[in-house]
Amino acid sequence: MEEIYQENAKLVYRFLLKYCHDPQLAEELTQETFLRAMNSIDRYDYSCKISVWLCQIAKHIYLQYLAKQGKEIPSEEIALDELGGRDGAGRGIEERLIKRYELLDVLKDMQTLPEQVREVIYLRTMAELSFREIGEILGKSENWARVTFYRGKERLLKGRNGENSGRKEKNGRKGPDPGRKEKV
Repeated sequence: MEEIYQENAKLVYRFLLKYCHDPQLAEELTQETFLRAMNSIDRYDYSCKISVWLCQIAKHIYLQYLAKQGKEIPSEEIALDELGGRDGAGRGIEERLIKRYELLDVLKDMQTLPEQVREVIYLRTMAELSFREIGEILGKSENWARVTFYRGKERLLKGRNGENSGRKEKNGRKGPDPGRKEKV
C-alpha cells in the first residue's frame, strides 16, 4: 500500500484540490482516501487503473464531506460542467484529470532530454509530422528522426518507470548525439 500511496498521492491531492479549492482540505481528504482504500483494497477489481479507483473514492469522500457540512452537493452534471464535462468516449472526469496530470509530468521529464531530441518528440506528437517531414525540417534524414524519436521515448519511459535511464547504448553513447554530423 505504501508503493500505491507514493505513486498516487500527488495525483489524488490535485484531483481533490480541483474540486474543493482548499489545499488543507484536499490534504485531509487525500489522507482519508488512502485510509479507506487500504481498508477496502480487497474490493479493488482491476476493472480500471488504481489511480482511477482512488479518485473515485476521493470524489465520494468529498461529496460526503459536503453533506456533513450541510453544503449543497452539486449534481453530477454540474460537477462535470465545472471540471470540463465528459469526453466523447464516455470516460469520467477522473480519467481525464489523470491523463492531464500524466501529460504534465511527461512534459516536465522531457526537459531533461537534449534539445534536438525534445524537438523531434514535439514535432512528432504535437504537430503530428511524419519522420520524413521532421528530418527535412531539422536537416537530417528520416531514419535519424525515427531513431531519435524512439530513443527519446525510451529514455522517458525508463525515467517514468524508475529504471536506470543512464544506460549506455551499444555504441557507448547514452543515445543520439544531437551535435554529431550525420553521414549522408
